[in-house]
Amino acid sequence: MEKLKQYFQEFAALSTFALGAVIAMASTGHTINTFMWVRGLLLPAAAILLYVLTARGRLDRVRTLSAILPVAIVGVDLIPGVCPIWYTAAQAVCMLPVIAAAVTVRRAATVPA
Repeated sequence: MEKLKQYFQEFAALSTFALGAVIAMASTGHTINTFMWVRGLLLPAAAILLYVLTARGRLDRVRTLSAILPVAIVGVDLIPGVCPIWYTAAQAVCMLPVIAAAVTVRRAATVPA
């Protein structure tokens, strides 16, 4: 369970960094669309939610969300014209700890008690 918490802390840090990149780009005159702002704000909140669910032992929900989230995030980012490639890359990096958590929680579910 501690390893899962660590993954979600890393997810929170990376997604906050990605939000910082959006803020930096916007403040230097680059075009940032509403989708990027909303996603930038929601991902740190999702990280907190996953951390809290893990801390409360709700591994069934963590298992589901950690499997769906990377596919949904990267899948939508890959739709042409939704966001620039740098943003897609940043979001993909943010999903690495979530993917690691998904693998970890799935393995834990398959290990006999």
